[in-house]
This record gives sequence, structure tokens and C-alpha cells, in this order.
Amino acid sequence: MALTSSSRHLSLLAATLALAEAAFATHSAAAAPPAAGADARMVVEAKELVYDEKSNTVTARGAVQIYYKGRLLEADRVTYDRNTSRVFAEGHATLTETDGSIARAERFDFTDDFKNGFIDSLQVDTVNNTHFTSPRAERAGETTTFEMGTYTACEACRDDPAKPRTWSVRAKRIIHDNVEKMIYYEDASFELLGVPVAYVPFWSSADPSVKRKSGFLSPVFIYRQQLGAGVGVPYFWAIAPDYDLTVTPIYFSRQGPFVTAEFRQRFDNGGYTIRGQGTHVGDTGAFAQAPFGAGGKQWRGAIQSMGEFWLNDRWRAGWDITALSDRYFLQDYQQYNYLLQNYFFREASSTIYLTGQGPRSYFDMRGYYFQLLSPNDVQAQQPVVHPVIDYNRVFDIDPAATAGVGGQVELDANVTSTSANVANFESIQPRTLDRIYSLYNVCQIYGRATDPAQSGCLLRGVGGDYQHATISGAWKRKIIDPVGGVWTPFAFARFVGSYLDYDRQGLFPIYNQSLSAIPNAAQGQFFNGADNRFRGQALPGFGAEWRYPILARSFIGDIVFEPIAQVVARPNQTSIPSLVNIDAQSLVFDDSTLFEWSKFSGYDRFETGTRLNYGGQATLSLSNGGFINAMIGQSRQIAGANSYAQADAANVGLDSGLDSRASDIVGRFAFAPSSVLSLTAKGRFDKGSLRARRVDVFATMNLDPISLQLQYANYASQPAIGFDVRRQGLSASGKYDITKNYFLTGTVTFDMSRYLYNSLTNPTSVYYATTLTGSNLVGSAPLFSVATLGGGIGYQDECTTLSINYSQIYQPQSYTGLPARSQTVMVTLQLRTLGEAKFNYGVGSVLVNDGVRTNQSR
Repeated sequence: MALTSSSRHLSLLAATLALAEAAFATHSAAAAPPAAGADARMVVEAKELVYDEKSNTVTARGAVQIYYKGRLLEADRVTYDRNTSRVFAEGHATLTETDGSIARAERFDFTDDFKNGFIDSLQVDTVNNTHFTSPRAERAGETTTFEMGTYTACEACRDDPAKPRTWSVRAKRIIHDNVEKMIYYEDASFELLGVPVAYVPFWSSADPSVKRKSGFLSPVFIYRQQLGAGVGVPYFWAIAPDYDLTVTPIYFSRQGPFVTAEFRQRFDNGGYTIRGQGTHVGDTGAFAQAPFGAGGKQWRGAIQSMGEFWLNDRWRAGWDITALSDRYFLQDYQQYNYLLQNYFFREASSTIYLTGQGPRSYFDMRGYYFQLLSPNDVQAQQPVVHPVIDYNRVFDIDPAATAGVGGQVELDANVTSTSANVANFESIQPRTLDRIYSLYNVCQIYGRATDPAQSGCLLRGVGGDYQHATISGAWKRKIIDPVGGVWTPFAFARFVGSYLDYDRQGLFPIYNQSLSAIPNAAQGQFFNGADNRFRGQALPGFGAEWRYPILARSFIGDIVFEPIAQVVARPNQTSIPSLVNIDAQSLVFDDSTLFEWSKFSGYDRFETGTRLNYGGQATLSLSNGGFINAMIGQSRQIAGANSYAQADAANVGLDSGLDSRASDIVGRFAFAPSSVLSLTAKGRFDKGSLRARRVDVFATMNLDPISLQLQYANYASQPAIGFDVRRQGLSASGKYDITKNYFLTGTVTFDMSRYLYNSLTNPTSVYYATTLTGSNLVGSAPLFSVATLGGGIGYQDECTTLSINYSQIYQPQSYTGLPARSQTVMVTLQLRTLGEAKFNYGVGSVLVNDGVRTNQSR
């Protein structure tokens, strides 16, 4: 007996788990009754539904779709055997799981709930873009076993699907436990482009859908001459959904065990991390002796912690703390620290902070502690900041409520408290070094010359306690006159108070050529005898700025010309109200500071007298979105003493381009004709000769498949603040996409002023050349002397990233002090869903022979 549907489709034909009961209501069977609820119902769509009473089977044919408990079974033919309660699907058979995973096979043999059975020629594609294949697979509940299976996270080649995937794991048996969320591999081999490269008898990995799961991570390989060969296997412990621990034990063949542990915890409003590292050094002689290294030190390590919590939608608090056993630990054990890549600034900073931000207000309070990482620095000279507080708020004034005044008011406040044990003196004109190690900058005469421009010693930091508070208020309003001129009148008032209690007794045992230790008492000579502990100043001011934009149209785009003039009037007071200068030592006069009311960088200094700033800019806007912009300007002191000619203890202001009545000329040129090219050049030029005193150039070029970045700097000497020679450097980096997947990278930095290579500025070289060879080094390096150099090659696709990078970073040899570059090779392999493997190989240092020669005459 057979029944064929009269329509082309039996749309949404509801049935029980036994398809026969759905098709024949009069037929009674031993099958259990359907469970109550829509989730236990089955929906069938097919071109034809046939019941064979003799074999007790029900067959659906033609574009069959069966929906059951969130699963979808599709095939050309589906047969349900009521005797065995099994479902057979054949012909383009596909099963879509509740999570979106799709299984394709030649034939499915399932129980009637689709949970158990056998599959022939199976291919599974998951929602995470991972893929399983097997000629024969078995499904038992939530566990699937792939016989002679393969696993990969790589997509098939579109042009040639038969081409091997970038990588795959092929195993005698792959077991996917969907409850445990684990994948187990037995007799597994790892293949690259179809070629076996590694074998493991047993291996396991987390299901790709799992973000956190306990287990071993990819191994770490390291080699450095001082450490030997090192290998470690991290273990990740997912203790709870909100916190975990990663422990990485590494064993170095020369130095023994090294352990890293990192604990992380998340909360609803934030989280924190604690990272600890430690080792008992096996061969302390592998490192240079103090003060050039940590030789002889057996217990070494570091503790780092970072955390941040949102107290509410506007306030957050946090910390970033680093504590090191010694300043050389991060460098010796290849712990990444971006500051180590910079020869001039090496320090580990720790801070605790509280920050609040409103729509137009900002508050920040934080303390700082700095641990120096360079052998040339004295830790006792580093100040502790406890704390620094900044507050800023801007609000508008209603003209109707202020008799038409209106405008905008800005309040700004700062409180800074610092302390240090030893005064930070710096010798200049020329720079001199300590007698014993030739490491530390020391003054031969701890005092200030009558003419600051001829000074041989500066006071960069106070040995003692220093507190400084500033509060200022400013008003401004923008007004447009009838002819289109834009006027901005403004007024401000600034109130400053400071407390200075410098140490007069301490001596620090770093000796100059006369074997005199650093004396804290010498600080008083930089204050002109004004030892007042409390000092204050009130400074009002007012002024106006005028701009007149002029629009002109041309066939290549719109041009806007804008002359600008600004006058700022203040009383003729001293600009050094607190005697010392701690936070305003970085003075750069360029186009970005030309129209600032005060061009000093911090709170300890401020402009006084009356100053006129003037200039203009023009912008050409191209029709394709590109632009050309040029700007030029100058500043002039028209009344009162020039603040920038009044040197403080650090000579800030001198050689700045502002220390004469008419300043240097500053300018900017920016050129971006399209997204392909961008060029910005900024400069400061002598007002008389127009000779460049400061030049900065930034350029980017994106010419697919090549991208380049260029940065050039050329600064004239500023002997009054310690830069005796012209500083010049060039940095270039680029990337070349060889193909869609392969790329080359490169970077180089040239020390064109040869600052790093000349003996007069390389203290370690002076010490060793003097004590070990009896000669002095004379710098005669070529113009393009390399400070850093790096290059790499890589491959990247949707499942794999492989990069091989080589780098050289300037770092004097610890045992010879001669100019050298430290070399490192790093290989990184990232396999999506499987993890990351790194190999860090310290090649050692290479001496820099860029024309450096010795001079035997002393």
C-alpha cells in the first residue's frame, strides 16, 4: 500500500517523531506518543511522502526539509524505519545544528532524535569558520568521533578547492566533545600546505567557541647569550568565569628556572591584573658588574599590577605599578618594555589615579614614582610626585543675564607636590662626567654664572620638597564685525603659590674631576639668594585676537586666506614666581604655540609683559578632498621684560627663538593632494638670516602595495640648555605587500648628528676607553649612522600569521662600553583557534665601526 501526495509540496506537514503517525492517523504503533509542547513537534516539507506498510518505512523524497528541536535536516531522500527508529538521509544531505554549524555528508544514519548515528564522507563547517572532515564519523549524543579526520580553521582556496589548506591537523581519530567543549586528537600530525611537519601521539585543544578554558598554551622559546636556551610551557587556569591565572615556568640552560605568573580578575565595573616574575640567577657572572649591570645579584624579579574601576559613569580610579629588583631586569630577561627601545628615555613609571570627566569638565589626581632603567641615571635624583592634581571646567555665559557680555569662561587649576633626595645638576658647555665611572653627568663648579648664557651648570630638579599651586580663570568671546573680521577679546587672571624646602646638608657620592661629591647645598646659588620658602604671585592679563578669512575660488579649488594678529597684555612682573622650574622645561616654539597666551609648557613659568603675535595662513581645498595649507608667523615683545630672556635655574627660555624682542619666524606647510600622499613640514627660522633653527618633516605615502612613513628632524645647537651640537635624525619605516598574503616590513633610524657615536656624549665608552685601553675615542661616524634597524617578512591569511623579524637597537656593550647595536630575531606563529608560538633569539651585539677611531694622546 502506498500513498503519494497530490500537491507538489506538503507545506509545513506536522507529525510526531514517527512520521507514519503523522501521515496515517488510523495506524496504531508501539511508538511512544509525542511529547507535549511545540519544541517536540516535527515539521516536514517534501515533494513526495510515501509510506511502505510492508517494510514499515516512511520515505520523503524531493527537496526534503525536516525541522526538529531547532535542527534542520535536508536531503534528496529521507527514510524513517519504524522498526529500528532510525532515520536515513541520502543525496546532498545536510544537517544544520542549533548553533549554526553545518554538517554535509553522503549519507546520515541517525536515531529519530538526530543525536546518535553514523555519517559517511562527513564535512562540518562551524559558525567559527572551523572545519572538520572524515570519511566515516560516529555521533553519540554531544560527542562526535571523526575517524581518520582532519581539522582546520583555514578556508578553502576559491580558485582551487582541492588545494591543501594553509594548515591542518590530521589524526587517526578526532573526538569533539560538545559538552566538555574540548577537541582531542589521537596519532596526530600537523600539516603545512599538505606537508606533515610535526607529530604528536596525543593532543587536545579547546573548542573554537570557548573563549576561556584551563589548559596548556603554546610553548615559548628564547635564546640569549647571557641566559642560554630557554623553553617554557604556559598553563592557563580558568579558576572562575571572572578570574584566571596563567603560570609560565621557563628553564634557561645557563641561568636555571624563571617563573612568570599573571592573575586577572574582572568585575562589573572594572578589573585588575597582577603579574609577578622571578628567578634565582644560576650564573651571575654572565651580567656586567654594578653600576653597569646586575652582576653578582642572585634574586631578581619584578611585580607589575594594573587596574581600573568605574565608580560611576563619570568617575574612575586605577593604578599602574611596576616594582623591579634592579634596573637591568627587564632588559636582561627580554621582557617587553617600549621604553627600552629608546636610548634616551628609559624608565618604569608607577601611578595611582582618580579621574572624573563631565560634559565640559575634567578632574585628575595621581601620584607617580619612576624607577630608572639606564645606567647613566641616578635614582636618588628622581622625584616622587605625591600628588599632581588637575582640574578644568568650561561653561558658557548667557548674554541676556550679563548685560550682553556673554562669552565663555574657563577655570583651570593645578597642584603639584614633589620630593627628591638629591639635586639634579647637569653640566653644560661642555658636558662632563664623574671621575670614577664616567657614567653620571656632574658639574665641575656647582654654581651659576653671572651670565646664564655662559653657565656651565644647570639645576634640573630640586633635592628636597617642592609644592606648587596654580589657579586661573579666563574669559573670551567671539565677535564678527560687519566686514567679516572675527574678533576674540579675552581676559584672564592667574594666581600662583609655591613652597620650597630644599635640602642644604646632603652629599651624594658621585664625584667630579676634583673628587667633589654632589652637594645639595649648592642649590641655593641658583635662587639668587632668595631662599624664601613661601612665594606667591597674582598675574592679571587681557588681550584680543583678530582674524579675517578671505575666500577665493579657482579652477582647482577654494582658497581661504586668513591674516591673524593677537596682542596679550600683562604686568611687567618676574616670570619665575617659584624660584625653580620643575614642570615647564620643555619649551618648543613653533606654529602650534605661536598664538598661545603663554608658550611655556607647564605651570612653573608664564609670560609677562605685553606681546604681539602675528601671522597668517592659507588653505587650498581641492575638489577630490585633498588640501594644501601654509602658515607663517612671528612673535614680538612690545612692552615689559621678555620672559624668555629671563633664565631660570634650568635656563629655560634661552636659545628658544623667543629670547629676543623679535622672535624667530615659524612656519608650516602641509600637502595632502589625495589619500596617497601626506606631507607636513614645520620649521623655525632665524629672523635675520632665515637659517633653519628647527625643522620637522612628517610624510606618509600609500601606493598600494607599498606604504612608507618618514620623519626627519634637524635642530640647531642650544648650548645654553645643554645641547652643544646640532641634533639631526631621520626615521623611515615601510611595508610592501608582495601578494595578498605575503609582506615585507622595514624600519631604520639614522643618528645624523652622531650623538650616540661620539665619545664626548657616550660616557660608558669614555670610561672603558680610558681605563682599559688608555685611549680616548674620537667620533668620526658617517652622516647616516644607524641607531636602530629592523626588517621582517611575513605571511597572513584568515587563519595564519607568520612573521620573522630582525632588529638592531643601539646599546653600548656592557663589558667594553664601545658603541654597539643589540641584535634580536623573533619568530611568531599564530594559528587561529590553536594559539601562538614565539621564538626570541638574542643574536648578541655587533660593534659599530662607523668611523670610530681611538686617539692615544690624552
